[in-house]
Amino acid sequence: MKKIEAIIRQEKLSDLQAALFEQAGVKGMTVTQVLGYGHQLGWKEYVRGQEVLTTLLPKLEVNMVVADDKLETVITIIINSCQTGEVGDGKIFVYDVENAIRIRTSETGEKAL
Repeated sequence: MKKIEAIIRQEKLSDLQAALFEQAGVKGMTVTQVLGYGHQLGWKEYVRGQEVLTTLLPKLEVNMVVADDKLETVITIIINSCQTGEVGDGKIFVYDVENAIRIRTSETGEKAL
């Protein structure tokens, strides 16, 4: 099993969620609002005539655990759903997951997903 952590633009969440369910059968994910920056570096705003540099930009962190055989499909769906071609589209990180346990039924491994 693999854990996928994707940092994406906020406005891409609904497209991603629909595509993951329809194309890969992904039934669950965790979404967290985060702040950060990378190559995008933020932007300038003017507040009461003063220039303010905003360096931490709002993004969403989407986490899910998938079976090994679905990994490439899910990564492709994330890229196709979230890519705009502009700086700030985000990143995808992949981690190994040793085990998963569903608390309600005590199922383990891929059955728990």
